[in-house]
Amino acid sequence: MIIKLNNSTNANQISNIQFFLKTNGYEFFYQDFKKHLIVPTLKQTELLNQFDFIEEIIEVSTPYQLSSKQYKNNTVFSVKGIEIGGNDLNLIAGPCSIETEDQIHVVAEFLKKQQVKFIRGGAFKPRTSPYNFRGLGNKGLKFIKEAAEKNDLRVVTELMDLSNLEEVYNHTDIIQIGARNMSNFSLLAELGKTNKPIMLKRGMSAKATEWLLAADYILCGGNENVILCERGIRSFDMQSRNVFDLGVIPLMQSLSHLPVFADPSHGVGKAAFVNKMGLAAIVSGANGLMIEIHPNPEKALSDGEQALTFNEFELFIQNSKPLLSAINKSADFVNTKKTLEYQNF
Repeated sequence: MIIKLNNSTNANQISNIQFFLKTNGYEFFYQDFKKHLIVPTLKQTELLNQFDFIEEIIEVSTPYQLSSKQYKNNTVFSVKGIEIGGNDLNLIAGPCSIETEDQIHVVAEFLKKQQVKFIRGGAFKPRTSPYNFRGLGNKGLKFIKEAAEKNDLRVVTELMDLSNLEEVYNHTDIIQIGARNMSNFSLLAELGKTNKPIMLKRGMSAKATEWLLAADYILCGGNENVILCERGIRSFDMQSRNVFDLGVIPLMQSLSHLPVFADPSHGVGKAAFVNKMGLAAIVSGANGLMIEIHPNPEKALSDGEQALTFNEFELFIQNSKPLLSAINKSADFVNTKKTLEYQNF
């Protein structure tokens, strides 16, 4: 349940209703900037009749509250003029890791030619082994921001922990929270205090409710620009890196008002399958896709086996257009000329 108080509600009245909830055993969260009380376990609205300063009561029956479709029907926001959550399919592409200044500029120039609006690239990389390449850090952030500005792109990059928040915040347009950090609730709560859009990837074994409760940590702080991103869940099958859960895309859209993206690159872990699964994600209703590309995947310092070449990515764009037309969906990218002429970097 979400209780909206009148703007004129004074501190004494707020204290009274909070005391009532606390003494009756109801856990709650108070949003001071909105004068909203979020009380997930309160079901009997008549208990609140005594408080004449309540403006509206929104009954939300799910454990997650602010991410629920019962609270809000749809979230649409803009990132430097590009709409997220509307009828356009948003496409985010780039390498797993920012490896060199030349590499990220080559990728950015290619994306500009494809009229793709978002570039991704990791400067701080969470790796299973401490001996693998873990990114260029702040230098990588500088490289990707410069490449993006030169080619009119918007940056998506991952935040690992709060110690890097200021630098990442200043160099990106969408902060990505990876699967390993979906349950880092103190980090999510701090991100709720920012005004930067957050892409929240699903945890490796997270259920739908757990994923949406993680989103609520951000939303509670006041940051309403949250994107959910399906990236595959862990499986017992040794033949596949992950199980790319296409069914969760329409499920989340039925449960939540937040935009739902898909990451087929991590979802399947093999470049040969990314094209087909990316198209399948479009049909499933995804608001956007995140796809890994690399000038020369064989020489990539991380996740080269799942990265598309430039030619393969351009082919994916061409294949997506008739599909988008068939399902009456538009795209925020337009590639009018098929070239397929790119050489390895």
